[in-house]
Amino acid sequence: MDTQPETALRPDPIDETAGRLAEPSQALDPKSLVMRFGADTPLLTDAGVELAPFQIAYQTAGTLNAAGTNAVLICHALTGDQYFAHPHPVTGKPGWWETLVGPGKPVDTDRYFVVCSNVIGSCMGSTGPASIDPATGRPYGLNFPLVTIRDMVRAQAMLLERLGVRDLFLCIGGSMGGMQVLQWAALYPDRVFAAMPIATGPRHSAQNIAFHEVGRQAIMADPAWADGRYLEEGTRPSKGLGVARMGAHITYLSEPALHRKFGRRFQGGSAPTFSFNADFQIESYLRHQGLSFVERFDANAYLYLTRAMDYFDLAEDHGGALANAFRGIKTRFCVISFTSDWLFPTADSRVIVHALNAAAAPVAFVEVETDKGHDAFLLDEPAMFSAARGFIDAAARARGL
Repeated sequence: MDTQPETALRPDPIDETAGRLAEPSQALDPKSLVMRFGADTPLLTDAGVELAPFQIAYQTAGTLNAAGTNAVLICHALTGDQYFAHPHPVTGKPGWWETLVGPGKPVDTDRYFVVCSNVIGSCMGSTGPASIDPATGRPYGLNFPLVTIRDMVRAQAMLLERLGVRDLFLCIGGSMGGMQVLQWAALYPDRVFAAMPIATGPRHSAQNIAFHEVGRQAIMADPAWADGRYLEEGTRPSKGLGVARMGAHITYLSEPALHRKFGRRFQGGSAPTFSFNADFQIESYLRHQGLSFVERFDANAYLYLTRAMDYFDLAEDHGGALANAFRGIKTRFCVISFTSDWLFPTADSRVIVHALNAAAAPVAFVEVETDKGHDAFLLDEPAMFSAARGFIDAAARARGL
C-alpha cells in the first residue's frame, strides 16, 4: 500500500491588510507530513458533529516490517505535538521525546516503525480551531466542535489505516497522551498488543479541572481574545495564554524541584528591587515559559484540549466501573507513575492497575522515585528508561520481533 501522505490543504494566507492576522503556529502550513480526509470520510465526534474535510499532521521514524507487526504509536501530551524525534519547526528545539525514542533507545527506531500525530483540536497541522472552516473561508474559532480523547483516538486510527498499519505493537504516552493510550486499549482492544500509560489517570480530577478552568478564564479575560475571533480581528490573547501557561507549568513541577532549581534566589542580585519586576528567579522562569509558549501555540486550541482532558472519564463511559473498560482484553500493560507527581499522583495509576487486575488483564506497575514532578516522563529519568526498556523488550519477544 502506498503510505505517502496526501497533499495538505493549503488555504490562502490570511490577509493582514484586511484586518486579520495569520496564526504563528503550524495550523495552516505544517512542516510535517499531512494526511487529508475528504468530505466522504468524516470524523464523527462525540459532540455529534461530522468533521469533514479534515487533516492530520504526523511524523514517523523507522520502517514498517513486511508483516506489519512492529508499529508504535506515540501519543503526545496537552501542549505536545508530532515532533517527538524531529526538530521543532517553530522553536528549533530537538524532539520532545528524544530521551526515550531513537536508535538504540527503549523505543528503538532501528527496530520499530514509530508514528506520532498532532491530535485533532490542536494547532500544529491537524484540524483545529485555528484551521480554516471550508464553509466560511475563515478560521473556525469557537465554531469548531468540542472534541474528546475518544475523538482524538478515532482520528489516529483513521490515520494508521491510511498508513497501512492494522494494529499496534505498542501504544505509549504520558499525561494527556496516557489518556489516549487507555482510550486506545478500551476502544480497540484487539489492535493494541502492548500499552504503556505514563503519569496519567482514568479520569481528570476536580483539582485538575479547576486548574484548567483558571487557565481558560485567563485566556478569555484577555481583551485580545475577542470572543475567540482574534485571528480575524488581527489580535492575539498573548497575555492571557501566557498566564495560563505559567499556572499550568507550576503543576508540572514539584516543590522540591522548584526549591532545588530556584529556591528564593533573586534574579538580579542579592536584594529585592521593591517593585513588581521579576525579582525572584522563579518569577523570571515562569515569565519565560509563558512568553515562549505563546510563540508556538494557539489560544483556542488550548481551550479545546484542556476541555477534552476534563471530559475524560473512562469508568463513566463503561457503566461506572473502570474494569469494564478492560474486560476480556489481552493487551499487556505497563503503568508508570512518579512519586513527586501531584498532578496525576501514583494513586491514579493504582486505580488503573486495580481495574486491570479486576479484568484479569496482564499488567506491570512501576512507581519511579524522583523529585522531578509530572514532567519527569519528558526528562532524563534512568529508572523510567530501564522499566520501559524491560517491558518493551519482553513484549517484543512475545510478539516475535
